[in-house]
Amino acid sequence: MSRRRGALGRRVATVERRGRFTIAEPLFERGPQLALTRDSIDLDPGDIALVDFGPGGARALRALGSAERPRDVVAALLWDRGMERGFAATLESEARDAAVAAREGPLARRDLAHLATFTVDPATARDFDDAVSAETEGDGVRLWIHIADVAAHVRPGGGLDSEALRRGTSTYVPGAVEPMLPAALSDAACSLAPGVDRLAVSAEIVLSLDGEPRSTSFCRSRIRSDARLDYEQLDAFFDGRAQPPPEVAEPLGLARRAAAALAARRRVGSLEIESFEPDFSFDADGAVTGAHSVPQTEAHKLIEHLMILTNERVAQLLEKRRIPTLYRVHEQPEPQRIAFLVEQLTALDVPTPPLPERLSPSEAGELVGEISRVVARETAWRGHGRDAYTSLVLRSLKQAYYSERNLGHAGLGSSAYAHFTSPIRRYPDLVVHRALLSAIGAGEDEPDPRAVRDAGWRGSEREREAAAIERDADRVCGSFLLGRELFESGWRRSFEGEISGVIGAGAFVRFGGELGDVYEGLLPVRLLRDDRFDLNQTETALVGRRSGRALRLGDPITVRVDSVDAPRGRVDLVPADGGDDG
Repeated sequence: MSRRRGALGRRVATVERRGRFTIAEPLFERGPQLALTRDSIDLDPGDIALVDFGPGGARALRALGSAERPRDVVAALLWDRGMERGFAATLESEARDAAVAAREGPLARRDLAHLATFTVDPATARDFDDAVSAETEGDGVRLWIHIADVAAHVRPGGGLDSEALRRGTSTYVPGAVEPMLPAALSDAACSLAPGVDRLAVSAEIVLSLDGEPRSTSFCRSRIRSDARLDYEQLDAFFDGRAQPPPEVAEPLGLARRAAAALAARRRVGSLEIESFEPDFSFDADGAVTGAHSVPQTEAHKLIEHLMILTNERVAQLLEKRRIPTLYRVHEQPEPQRIAFLVEQLTALDVPTPPLPERLSPSEAGELVGEISRVVARETAWRGHGRDAYTSLVLRSLKQAYYSERNLGHAGLGSSAYAHFTSPIRRYPDLVVHRALLSAIGAGEDEPDPRAVRDAGWRGSEREREAAAIERDADRVCGSFLLGRELFESGWRRSFEGEISGVIGAGAFVRFGGELGDVYEGLLPVRLLRDDRFDLNQTETALVGRRSGRALRLGDPITVRVDSVDAPRGRVDLVPADGGDDG
């Protein structure tokens, strides 16, 4: 699915007329400008299309809309990165048949439809992997975490299974999604929608008053969700602005109590990282009309804590039984990398815990957890620097991945962790489902170790590719929105922002005015007149050779926009003061 950037082949291109010829030029990065061959589809100037660039010219294969329409451009990004949109007719048919076969299948299930059950997802979600039920248990809570039984619908070795493995994950971009499974499963049969019976795999966990797991069991089940809630609704319930549906008010309150107890029990070494994802809105014509940052509220954290608990309990059982499966691995950081992080934060006047003379990997993991909490407090106090300082912490860590070996999850402070709770959109979760169901004798064969290892490698690769696409799509949408805002308010407008990154060529600045910091652009050092700026040794600032003035990570700065290349997500900035003295 991946393709080396810059190579000829199938790319998304813009189409323009040049005299007697129709010319195609790659849309998302610079590349050859070639005349379309005679066997190309008919296109109009300004269209974008999937084009096969070859030695004999460029052949247009599929029209993808207009380069002036942001929704078309973002959807085209998926094609450009080698993703085939949609599913073959044979797979769509297999998905419909699988829905019927699973519903009428002979697998034994526990009927849990009587439990008051709810889901919590973003307001725009269409597939619902997980649902929650809760009842009192003495002075504690009995939780049921229900996860869609995708394994009952996608059988090993079938066409759907092969395609899901190839895709590895669903890819989400603003206004579009390319799912791992056809809509007959992802949006319908496997989705735990309210008011209909659905097949699930349920974890039943009894927690003490202080959040300690007392017992855990798993089963295949049949459930019925009573309420489909979103994060905004949950936050309104929690702060008293609204009342929850009466049928789920009690289990919601118990789940909230359980999540608070679980949060209090989190290990010292776990990370405290708060991320803000942009959320873009579109009008009927496909133009970006607005954006805001989505904070991680109590509603998000409630679901996060319950899912972490479930993932840990599954991983612990599979490790104990020695069943081949995939673990979500986040290895301890390198001690020297954490020592450099301390040096970087010190250069930014951010207080850090004392650094031992000798630091083991496990100690480094605990130290970076403490540092993450210090950074969170410091940025809240300063009122700026959150994105920049958090980025430094994240870059000091190793990347999480999927592995058949349990190496622990340092970021969560967990000795055993697996991804189990999102099998509609992640193939590794489906592998874990099959492993768990085989372990409890619920109708699945134990996974083949070699296939598990290959799925881990593929899942890790596809996760990285999907994340890169999603980041690029956010930049594209932000650039289109910025262009619209400047068209309406004037290009001479200044923006208050923060320095989010520094490289030798300049400083990256996040800004956004009344829309929140959803824009990012590059302020080149060549535009900082009357001085020459160099990157310092800790890579935290650009320092003027003559003046000694420093442009530091996290510092506030005022800029203007010089140019916007929206399809490529590129924004160039200039100093608001015109560049005098930096």
